[in-house]
Amino acid sequence: MEFKNLLIETAAGVATLTVNRPQALNSLTSEVLTELGCALYELEYDPAVKVVIVTGAGEKAFVAGADIKEMSAMSSYEGHRFAVKGQHVMMAMEKMKKPVIAAVNGFALGGGLELALGCDFIYASAKAKLGFPEVTLGIMPGFGGTQNLARLIGPNKANELIFTGRIITADKALAWGIVNEVFAPEELMDKAKETAAAIAGVGSLGVAYAKDAIANGLNMGKEDGFRYEASLFGVLFATDDQKEGMGAFVEKRKAAFKGK
Repeated sequence: MEFKNLLIETAAGVATLTVNRPQALNSLTSEVLTELGCALYELEYDPAVKVVIVTGAGEKAFVAGADIKEMSAMSSYEGHRFAVKGQHVMMAMEKMKKPVIAAVNGFALGGGLELALGCDFIYASAKAKLGFPEVTLGIMPGFGGTQNLARLIGPNKANELIFTGRIITADKALAWGIVNEVFAPEELMDKAKETAAAIAGVGSLGVAYAKDAIANGLNMGKEDGFRYEASLFGVLFATDDQKEGMGAFVEKRKAAFKGK
């Protein structure tokens, strides 16, 4: 499918999905959200893709937020529909069997930070700025930000960031546990692709099941999480990838995984 607001490049099992509206700091409109949903669906079922990197076009912004001009004219009903639409995109990334890495190259504010939080982990440029300024507009995060941030860093720090509308540096986001690593701007994409390549080189079924166990286990009690993990662990022993991976280890050769 052709996209008006997105760019997709795939190489060696890694797809780079770029929000391409630099003139508007890559802000999220209803149209962009629709395209993101379609793109994620395509990438999920593309056998050539094992890992996805999400980033923004240009040097200024990852995604500077949802489009305020569009939101300013919304009714209560339309606002609710817009929030649900954004949440569907975030949940699509979370439910993908393939890992999704956010490469935050600039402003990640409001819906932009929510997009990053919907990914499995975040790498950030040293120039990145992150925050939820929605309260300065008289609203609140609506694309899952209140839920994902509190689960990631705990309610106390999430409360402070969301209630104040404060924008923080990449280094502070690292200290708070929002991002995994911070890199020089010119190194960010290379580092994200390096990690993505490492993930693409291992057993994709093992990665997919591990992602499932982590995501679903967080919504269970610990004992139920252990049982769920064990069930997925057992299922993997019925796969060709398990036989290939362990066979390659015993035979001291590189495994040739096929995702089966």
